[in-house]
Amino acid sequence: MISETRLTVRYAETDKMGIVHHSNYPIWFEAGRTDFLKKLGFSYSEVEKCGILLPLYEITCRFKHPAYYEDEIRVLTRLLKLSGVRLVLAYEVKNRDDLLLATGETMHAFTDKTLKPINAERTAPALFDVLKATGQN
Repeated sequence: MISETRLTVRYAETDKMGIVHHSNYPIWFEAGRTDFLKKLGFSYSEVEKCGILLPLYEITCRFKHPAYYEDEIRVLTRLLKLSGVRLVLAYEVKNRDDLLLATGETMHAFTDKTLKPINAERTAPALFDVLKATGQN
């Protein structure tokens, strides 16, 4: 499954050169991640109600082409890797012409509310099964 999240570049997201500042891509990844989970039937707040947090422990981003003010962009989010204790999501950011602007990954641990690692397969089997069914590579 690939989740598509549509956004429009806001003026505040651009720099003096008129292009999107690099610091916005992690925010767009988060919007994609939130939408991805929601489309699977689990909002972030529902995941937290299951006693699970998903702290980010690593992020990568590769910039291919700039985005500009008022560009309509799409953040494509998919599951890359899943284990009982980790989740890795992959992202592609594209413009309206399908030009690839950036790619990236976020790596998350499954933890309890004290940030102690947990096994999501045992703690939240419904969530884990839905994630597993998305067809990781």
